[in-house]
Amino acid sequence: MNKPLILIVEDDPPIRNLISVALDIHGYRHLTAADAAGAILEASSHNPDILLLDLGLPDLDGVEVIRKIRSWSNMPIIVISARSDDRDKIEALDAGADDYLTKPFSVDELLARLRVTLRRLNQAQQENPETAVFVNGPLKIDYAAGCACMNGEELHLTPIEYKLLCVLARNCGKVLTHKYITRQVWGTAWENNVASLRVFMATLRKKLESSGNQVEIQTHVGIGYRMTKGADM
Repeated sequence: MNKPLILIVEDDPPIRNLISVALDIHGYRHLTAADAAGAILEASSHNPDILLLDLGLPDLDGVEVIRKIRSWSNMPIIVISARSDDRDKIEALDAGADDYLTKPFSVDELLARLRVTLRRLNQAQQENPETAVFVNGPLKIDYAAGCACMNGEELHLTPIEYKLLCVLARNCGKVLTHKYITRQVWGTAWENNVASLRVFMATLRKKLESSGNQVEIQTHVGIGYRMTKGADM
């Protein structure tokens, strides 16, 4: 089995070298790019398992790189940026990033987030084909195909939105705590993941509502969320 391939997109040589050495030591294969053009070229040419992306690139803002890659790929994207404002985090997550790590960062935390992302990828590849389709009223999730439809129309979801929808669907009718959901989606219950959960839940609801949603995702304040059972379920 091939070792995971990580694409590092970082224009600061010391940080790029630091991440490269850490990945080498822990057995990851990696590619590097110093700008957006190189990032898109390497991503399209080599289809890496995970993209580590700085936002402050010299030729194009990293958020635009996320949008461009999301137009053709669902590869996990972990942002590593000095931008710590919540608005920057929300913009990156809304554009399709899966995780956000703020500089300065711990190499140990970066490696932990990589392990979490790889576990999530492996789980997605090992879905049980015997329970490959979930139907709740107008909502249909085809786990084997990795897509969801509402009233027969495909929902265009980011990887995290799709994962979140699947977690709610597999526990339809149950109230799920914030901690449980973040552990299922990100593999951890870090505080920034709880904040990200609120962002992704809002965008998921918007997409469901725009498709004529009749399946409600209820908020239980201070606790978590619950997907209600549709009339035909």
